[in-house]
Amino acid sequence: MPGRVVRILVGLGEPVEAGQGVIVIEAMKMENELRARAPGEVREILVREGDTVEGNADLVVIE
Repeated sequence: MPGRVVRILVGLGEPVEAGQGVIVIEAMKMENELRARAPGEVREILVREGDTVEGNADLVVIE
């Protein structure tokens, strides 16, 4: 869903587990924590806090 990036919870090179929160998006005055679908390592962060994003946009690359 479209919204604004409130917080980035991970850093480059950081390992993440499936289900771990990676980004918090504010949409319609509610905060939604987006979680990793699978375990891996954060390879790229494509947004910054405060950015406005569209629905289905790529925000973080986890390999």
